Amino acid sequence: MKNLALLLILILTQNISQAQQPFSHGRLKVSDNHRFLVHQDGTPFFWLGDTAWELFHRLNREEADQYLKHRAQQGFTVVQAVALAEIDGLNTPNALGDKPLINNDPSKPNDAYFRHVDYIIDKAAEYGIVIALLPTWGDKVFKDNWGKGPEIFNVNNAAAYGEWIGNRYKKRENIVWILGGDRTPRKDSDDVKIWRLMAEGLERGADGKDKALLSFHPQPNSVGMGGSSNWFHRDEWLDFNMLQDGHCRDEITYDKVSFVYNRRPVKPVVDAEPIYEDHPVCFNATDLGISNAYDVRKFAYLDLFAGAFGHTYGCHDIWQMYSKEREPINGPHFPWQEALDLPGAKQMTFVKKLMTSRPILDRVPDQSLIEENNYGPADRIQATRGKDYAFIYTAAGRQITVNAGKISGNQFNAYWFDPRKGEAKLIGKYDNKGRHQFKPPTAGYGKDWILVLDDPAKNYGFDNLK
Repeated sequence: MKNLALLLILILTQNISQAQQPFSHGRLKVSDNHRFLVHQDGTPFFWLGDTAWELFHRLNREEADQYLKHRAQQGFTVVQAVALAEIDGLNTPNALGDKPLINNDPSKPNDAYFRHVDYIIDKAAEYGIVIALLPTWGDKVFKDNWGKGPEIFNVNNAAAYGEWIGNRYKKRENIVWILGGDRTPRKDSDDVKIWRLMAEGLERGADGKDKALLSFHPQPNSVGMGGSSNWFHRDEWLDFNMLQDGHCRDEITYDKVSFVYNRRPVKPVVDAEPIYEDHPVCFNATDLGISNAYDVRKFAYLDLFAGAFGHTYGCHDIWQMYSKEREPINGPHFPWQEALDLPGAKQMTFVKKLMTSRPILDRVPDQSLIEENNYGPADRIQATRGKDYAFIYTAAGRQITVNAGKISGNQFNAYWFDPRKGEAKLIGKYDNKGRHQFKPPTAGYGKDWILVLDDPAKNYGFDNLK
């Protein structure tokens, strides 16, 4: 009996150990072609993110587990969250009653607070989720008309805090570091220098650049179109670029992604904050209404087909972890637990399944695939392809004229993929030359479709979408 008990303990210990280390392919890095993220052994990684800015601050451990488990089941692979949170994160304690810093001094982190952060990061790892960790929200660098601050970071302490937090989490393989926190560096200030110093400290604390994958989360409509690339593109610490499109409909997201995609040196790009689901459009619900599932999925496909390596979804109720016991910010409608299953969130599952149904690492944007490549955001048609397949998104069900011969094979299979249901239907087989016209099953507002073309010899099909 004693030997049997020891055997059971050993099996349970092994199972727990395996559950806590799902990153068998290693931590993330930039791919060899500098367009995507992969694991250390080269396994492709698809970034399907969620913005849960207040995760560490507002949720207790049971709630955090509920949130992470649910998102993992929906196929999300990344959660963006903030250590020093946005909603009065310095002076309002977390769900366990702890503040992050002693006397708001970055050189005196409160270990009890960060043990809660530790727990959530480790729980995310159990579910195979990467935490895109912001060391601080941007109002801790400078306060503006909507940030609560206070300003605590400067050129004298940014590097030390970066080194401390980098060192604390250097052994966690499920972390990507994000600086910035929704702020545009001011002219004639030390802002850019402060972020650079924090990045240097992070790399030092994490035992080298190869263990600290870094980016920068900007505000929408920052100077120019380049998001983080406006200030840091040539900095060695910036491994990939982030954009924020903000919370208006029909932004020219594809042009912004394309602009950064074509910058040199080549670096991956992702839209880290497009319009949130259930958000007042342009912060003006009275005149413009509330965003819906169509709004969020349209951004996803336009971003990805324009060259983004992944996509971050967001929900207005979830970023703030809204509950009826908390003061609402900008009119959320659902407690965060209910908002987990809003239609747009469920449809992100289909985004991931489609994008991973074909080879990821050779995919490029290619508007030469189509004739109708100059429509505006409401009717946009956007195309991307790999060596032996192509995806073409029509935002409003407009007819698509395909210029064939862009992928391998003497013929190609054509399918309609429904982004609302995640279902594909074979249209037929066509000669891979000349021009071919395809009319979607429906057209109009909210009637978006994806035309899928692929080389029949590859036998891709859609069995993995079921």
